[in-house]
Amino acid sequence: MLKKFSLPLVLLVLAYGLWRSADFVDIAAGVALFMFGMVLLEQGFKTFAGGALEALLQRITDGFGKSLLVGAVSTTLMQSSSLVSLLTISFVSAEMISLAAGIGIIMGANIGTTTGAWLIAGPGLSLDIGSYAMPMLVFGMVFMMQRGRGLRAAGNLLLGVAFLFLGIHYMKLGFAGFQEGVDLSAYATTGLKGVLLYTLIGMLVTVIMQSSHATLLIVITALSAGQVSYENALALAIGANLGSTVTIVLGSLTSNLAGKRLAGSHVLFNVITATVAIAILQPLAELVDMLARLIGLAPDNYLLRLALFHTLFNVLGVLLLAPFVGLLERVLLRYVRSSDKGTEQPLYLNPHALETPATIVNALRLEVLHLFENAYGLLAHGLSLSRKTIDSDEPLHMAVANTRRIIALDVEDAYEGKIKRLHGDIVAFIVAAQSQETTRSVAEQIYLLRQASRAIVEAVRGMKHLHQHLSRYALSPNPVVRARYDQLRLQLAELLRALRKVQHDGPPASGLEPLLQDLRASADFASRCLIDDLDERLVRHEISATVAAAIMNDQADLEAICEALLLASATLFGAPKISDNDDVADSETLEMSVEQ
Repeated sequence: MLKKFSLPLVLLVLAYGLWRSADFVDIAAGVALFMFGMVLLEQGFKTFAGGALEALLQRITDGFGKSLLVGAVSTTLMQSSSLVSLLTISFVSAEMISLAAGIGIIMGANIGTTTGAWLIAGPGLSLDIGSYAMPMLVFGMVFMMQRGRGLRAAGNLLLGVAFLFLGIHYMKLGFAGFQEGVDLSAYATTGLKGVLLYTLIGMLVTVIMQSSHATLLIVITALSAGQVSYENALALAIGANLGSTVTIVLGSLTSNLAGKRLAGSHVLFNVITATVAIAILQPLAELVDMLARLIGLAPDNYLLRLALFHTLFNVLGVLLLAPFVGLLERVLLRYVRSSDKGTEQPLYLNPHALETPATIVNALRLEVLHLFENAYGLLAHGLSLSRKTIDSDEPLHMAVANTRRIIALDVEDAYEGKIKRLHGDIVAFIVAAQSQETTRSVAEQIYLLRQASRAIVEAVRGMKHLHQHLSRYALSPNPVVRARYDQLRLQLAELLRALRKVQHDGPPASGLEPLLQDLRASADFASRCLIDDLDERLVRHEISATVAAAIMNDQADLEAICEALLLASATLFGAPKISDNDDVADSETLEMSVEQ
């Protein structure tokens, strides 16, 4: 509801400001150009990285120090903490990195983002930076017109930097003219009241623009024009950090539980850091003055002092919370839980998982495994066996023979709620993935996972028919009939146990495919034995032709169930093959995975 009314209000205020003041036009245009430049930089780095950033985040996050360094360096290079945070949420959501590693990257990103303040406060305002933008616009556009992926990415990067420079240039012009007509410094407020007021203002501006970089640009430019005092600028910088938490919280609303936990860590980090900074603002400012003298900053160079303050209080936050990352992770895992108890809801499919080819495949694989888990439990109960029994070392033939009742199970209802709906979410996710540029190997993985999901659905649909006859004949007083149905139940239970062992322990040294072939051969042999035995029982008149026909139909359903499970297992329990060096896949490949 708030979002519904906030956009018209912002548009109304902007329209009024643009109508009343030519200087406001320059300021607003500068902010717009700056933010557009950041968008282009994000797109360029995403494409240009070609999977390198994903590999970096995944491989070099086995310790807090490494995670912190990855977050700081990647944000410094890209000048976009939002991109790094978004990728981190997607990797944590897809369980490609741990929550603790994600917390380290987010903390590092907070440090890395402070380099933007140095760039803006240093050369950004002391040079005629707008003149450097024009050649970049020309060459960037030339590269953008090319067909090569790398050249287009380079064009995005050049255009992104050019628009950043133009944004800073127009902001300077706007505040310079604004200074002649209105002196906002006259409204500066001192003391704790001023700190809290300007912290709130900085937070609101960041929430509106969804960019702490843009807020810092405004603060530094306004400070250079004398429109805000140095003390108020410090509070605005604190507010910009707090406002960025709202951005990541909004971004995590569409993520899964892991993403929400990471967003929670970001909120705690920034709130604690801001609270400490406000509480010791005066000593912190004095420390900035002392460090400024040590590195040779002029006493009146408030711009670089502000940049130094921004870096200092973010580093202070990391130093304060770094020893408690393990505790923070445990608290988030314990108290941030899903309110939805239904297992039919997707656990890994969210918009953040669509950010990179690697997270698309990983989230999809985890969700199909989630579907397999639902199907595994449903199939076990359909056999009137518990998951615990199949997962144990208890002899299955004894568990089947000792069955005293058939579990009452509404297979149709369970299929609709836990299988069909989740499969629909998987298909919808694949449709959304069509808009992403992927390699052929990634498209092939998506196709195979789509086939695995469909195979699991087919297995459960087979159980819908099988369970009807199991309920009717599995406890038949006729020992011959009961023995035949015990044989069917045992055959599927043994397959489920074998697949469970592969899932937990991994394929044997000889490989997964030979094992699956052995399981398939065993299932075929058991089917032939059952059919031969039925023929013999019919000749002896030990069972009726009607019951024999029902058993044969159920055997056919069982064969279909087993084959579907083996097909799904070949994809789910085999090693995924994802390469970032393959040619880009065309949309036809992904469309095929949806249509099949």
